[in-house]
Amino acid sequence: MALKIVSWNCHGLQTHKEDIKSIINKFRPICLGLQETYLKPNLSAKFKNYITQRNDFHQGSRASGGVACLTSCQIPSKPILLNTQLQAVAIQIQLTRRITICYLYLPPRVHIEKTHLDELIRQLPSPFFLLGDFNGHNTLWGSTDTNPRGCQIETLVEDHGLCLLNDNSYTHFHQASQTFHTIDLAICSPSLVPYWKFSTCTNIFNSDHFPIVLTYVKNDFPFPKRPVKYIFEKADWPLFESLCQLTPNMVDKDSIDVAVNTITDCIISSADNSIPKTSGNIPKLCKPWWNTECDTCQKTLEKAWYNFRRYPTTHNLIKFKKARAKFRQIRRRSMNTTWCSYVNSITRQVSSKIVWDKVKKIFGCYSDTQNISFLNYNGQVISDAKEIGNVIGQTLSEISSESSYPNDFIAFKKCEEQKSVDFLPSYAEDYNSTFSYHELKDALRKSNPTSPGPDQIHNNMLKHLGESSLLTILLLFNRIWQERVFPLSWLKAIVVPIPKPGKDKQDPNNYRPIALTSCLSKLLERMVSARLMHVLERSKWFIPSQSGFRRRRGTIDNLLKLETAIREAFVRKKHLVSIFFDIEKAYDRTWRYGILKDLSDIGLKGNLPLFIKNFLQTRIFQIRIGNILSDNFNQQEGVPQGSVLSVLLFIIKINGIVSKLPAYVNSTLFVDDIQIHCAGDDMSFIQRQLQMAINNMTDWSSKNGFIFSPQKTVCMHFCRRRGLHPDPDFQLNGSPIPIVQETKFLGIIFDTKLTFRSHIKHLKTNCIRTLNIMKVLSSTSWGADKVSLMRIYRSLVRSKLDYGVPVYGSAAKSTLKMLDSVHHQGLRIATGAFRTTPIPSLHVISGEPSLELRRHRLYLSLFYKIKSDESHPQHYKVINPIFGSLFSVRLSFTPTFGFRIGEILRYFEIEDFPVVSNVEDPPPWKETQLDFIDDFLHFFKPSTSDIVFQQHFYDHRQHYSDYIPIYTDGSKSDNHVGSAAVFPDFTIAETLHHFCSVYTSELYAIYLGLLKISTLNFKKAIIYTDSRSGINALRSAKHNNHPLVMKCFDLHHTLKNTKIKYCWIPGHVGIPGNERADKAAKSANASREAFVPLIDALQAVKLSQHRVWQRIWDGQSNNKLYKIQPSIKGFGNLTIRKHDVILTRLRVGHTFLTHRHLLHSDPAPICNGCNCILSVEHILCQCKNFYSQRQAHFGAHIIDLIDILGTNPGVNVFTFLKEVQFFKFI
Repeated sequence: MALKIVSWNCHGLQTHKEDIKSIINKFRPICLGLQETYLKPNLSAKFKNYITQRNDFHQGSRASGGVACLTSCQIPSKPILLNTQLQAVAIQIQLTRRITICYLYLPPRVHIEKTHLDELIRQLPSPFFLLGDFNGHNTLWGSTDTNPRGCQIETLVEDHGLCLLNDNSYTHFHQASQTFHTIDLAICSPSLVPYWKFSTCTNIFNSDHFPIVLTYVKNDFPFPKRPVKYIFEKADWPLFESLCQLTPNMVDKDSIDVAVNTITDCIISSADNSIPKTSGNIPKLCKPWWNTECDTCQKTLEKAWYNFRRYPTTHNLIKFKKARAKFRQIRRRSMNTTWCSYVNSITRQVSSKIVWDKVKKIFGCYSDTQNISFLNYNGQVISDAKEIGNVIGQTLSEISSESSYPNDFIAFKKCEEQKSVDFLPSYAEDYNSTFSYHELKDALRKSNPTSPGPDQIHNNMLKHLGESSLLTILLLFNRIWQERVFPLSWLKAIVVPIPKPGKDKQDPNNYRPIALTSCLSKLLERMVSARLMHVLERSKWFIPSQSGFRRRRGTIDNLLKLETAIREAFVRKKHLVSIFFDIEKAYDRTWRYGILKDLSDIGLKGNLPLFIKNFLQTRIFQIRIGNILSDNFNQQEGVPQGSVLSVLLFIIKINGIVSKLPAYVNSTLFVDDIQIHCAGDDMSFIQRQLQMAINNMTDWSSKNGFIFSPQKTVCMHFCRRRGLHPDPDFQLNGSPIPIVQETKFLGIIFDTKLTFRSHIKHLKTNCIRTLNIMKVLSSTSWGADKVSLMRIYRSLVRSKLDYGVPVYGSAAKSTLKMLDSVHHQGLRIATGAFRTTPIPSLHVISGEPSLELRRHRLYLSLFYKIKSDESHPQHYKVINPIFGSLFSVRLSFTPTFGFRIGEILRYFEIEDFPVVSNVEDPPPWKETQLDFIDDFLHFFKPSTSDIVFQQHFYDHRQHYSDYIPIYTDGSKSDNHVGSAAVFPDFTIAETLHHFCSVYTSELYAIYLGLLKISTLNFKKAIIYTDSRSGINALRSAKHNNHPLVMKCFDLHHTLKNTKIKYCWIPGHVGIPGNERADKAAKSANASREAFVPLIDALQAVKLSQHRVWQRIWDGQSNNKLYKIQPSIKGFGNLTIRKHDVILTRLRVGHTFLTHRHLLHSDPAPICNGCNCILSVEHILCQCKNFYSQRQAHFGAHIIDLIDILGTNPGVNVFTFLKEVQFFKFI
């Protein structure tokens, strides 16, 4: 396909967006210029696979003229900044050489200064094209006359020695005079003339201008392509599994590198024969609305246009205009219909993934909209794609090279690396044992469908391998593990550079590398990472303040620690100074030998540290620019980009950075987000302590290869003391640390008074912008259904409001109320409720509580999470908060989280209860498989009689007669929760806390049975339970967070002398042992210990929230919705969006007809027949004018709103509204 450059006067970009897509699909231009775009700054102009550069022009507040340039993302380019008053835009692209393309629009009847045109030409790097709508007539390019603008352009061409490419073809149709003209020109440097052919398209694409097309006539530059990918949606997975038969002889004989290549070749060969691939061509822009009717109308339009061009008569013009109007009408109708049906397809029956795919497509969230920019490197302009990749690769390689370190550290590094790190082989440690099949399956289950590495193996392929093939891969992994050799092919990565937002794309330092490594390597890394993390957590090696990527820890822990410290300083009238550090190129400069030394200091020996040592060998990477790969480059230092192990290894290296802080200085650490703070009465004391801490951290970093950024490291002085206080002065590597009034820390904006006003304002602005997505997806007459819109609201908006609530929720109530409008607007959009809907009604009709109740629930959820984890750094601060007497006296000071919780507990009427502590996770290498009997799972209980179950159980017991039967059951009713285990000769029954769930009671019953078995001399036993959820939890003990599951698992493995099996039996079918267990659980009255698992505590918080919400709702006895819906549980939604919105408004009692007067300060509407205020109840139940219609649709009996609008509303309400002609006014 030949390269093309196109220019077209579109006469409105937004109105001709589909025509522009047609031009792109027809010509596939590498550059498309548009004139008269009529764009305002707030309007976007995005096209897939193209980058838009625009120059908008306005007359007052009205958009007028304007130009835009669409450049293919696959072509290296650089925008040219023009200093001109003309409506022009220019870009430089790289083909076989650099070419400048400038698009220009010269409006008619406007005087253009010659000096402006001359200055524009002088700013364009040669060679260049100058294309656009010049609005000039001259016989030189085929016009019948010459006007002053035409003479001016002719002079411009002659003065600058340029060439005109036009061939006298018409480029403009003047509808008023029904004449054709040539006013769109293509001017270029002489050196370009031999290689480019000029032409015009015969189609005007619903404008009044013909596109002009320049075609490259040589074949020395290939048309841009994209990397070829597998199309997994069309994969034949059964065929793939049958073709891909990995066998042990592939991996057990040759070297590991040969074995890896053999496995890779087999998988890729099987994939090539069972999974289709993309062509690599840039796809056309999608037009999902196009149908056969559109196609027919377009052909009719093209025929009418062809006839008119050949025979420009009035009759043919009228036929052309009619055909064009018909085509526009059909296209507009098809677009609207397709759009509505597409959005209507977003329903609750659709999976979340499909919903988000649709939302992304609607809003043009394309993954390939990053263009390839020219680079400025060492004073030279780099424009060739491969050279761009080489420059970026060289830059990244230099960052991770030894030369990027300070000279002092280089000398220290060389000295240290003379000492060998000894990982003597050791087989005594359990973490060095061979990998098991369940570890491989766990790692595969956690693997996401990420992009493949150089070997092109995708995780989707690995997940569709048969068991025998997976066992072969496990055999390969164990060879790598035991022979301590890392495959050379896994040391290579493909790096895709992503420009940093807001940074200069021409600077090679402003690119973030996204490394694509082998998925096979990642799978093994995930297995190793799980073992390493378990060893570190078990030995309590991490410093308590490190919260990054650790289970049951998160950013909120560090935020809460800082907020608590600040609140405590405020109430004691002290200063608190905090310093937020930034490390330059932290991951890329991590000292690899330092990681190995830390592993040695931890005490690791054998396979695990030796694998990491081999994993950290010098890495090779290539930069991929479009479809072109750069040369190979080395990554000498730093943790490997894109690897699963990298983050954990970095955390190990950074762990010691705050280990030598002064006693009065505290810290938080989330991977590389480091913060230290100190509180005190005397600012000079704080300054000494923190400066000492800075010096200690600097000394540590100088011996570990890290460099702090003085520009990005900031200091904040938190204080509420009156009077003037000098800000502290800190030095970092000889540079002063700037003092700021606010800063963003882990996503929350902190200010010096801790009001969080700036954060909440920023949050509100961000959420309102996100609500635009819901506005597009919703309408009162069509759109996504309420359930889907609420799902989108909770995911996109409420999740942002939820983040950091336990911290920023301490802001003043008046400040927090700023977010209420966001919440209510989102609920109104989702439900379609009228703008005047009362807020309590809005909460109930949407099933979403107020933000205040939501915040209380999040507070309590965090409280019980911390309470259940005694190792949590904030555990004792939250459970036993300090300075209570001061907070009780100084009421103007906001109390800390621990005290705020007490008030919420009282408000929710929750008495304190013990939360069972978390149980330590089992080692990843430990087998958790228990022995299950599945004799009853194949029965479908609703259609199977009790006699069949009883007979089958009798046969089952005959087969397992040598096993002691133990029947367990749990029960929950009102405030009684009981568990029981029935043995042949006795029964054990205990009660649990009333917050415990029936699921917990079932698990506790099994635990009781195991606990009693441990005291008896049983050889064989079967534990029977009628809880399928309990059996499933025991089947996947490692993936279950319930502490009783792990307790059962641990207890089971201590009973080595007893063979125990587990069996599910149906409940309440007359099996005697099960009936006894059920009765014993219901009548249990003994209690060993009162405990509540965290999962049940969170459910109790949820139920308490609903109870408080119901209490608030009960206070709305005069509310219109309350009379129909006294419960907060809510109604279901209708499938038709318009009917659902109407029903919502009728139930709430606020409609356009009855309440629009509130928006305009008008008097309430009056019923003409009854002379009373118009209301929903009056229309549906009372108005005498509609008595006959009411009888016809609702029957003759006395009706009220509950009958019409209650739980099961019929279609009669809509037919009634249509008959009384109110349907359109609801």
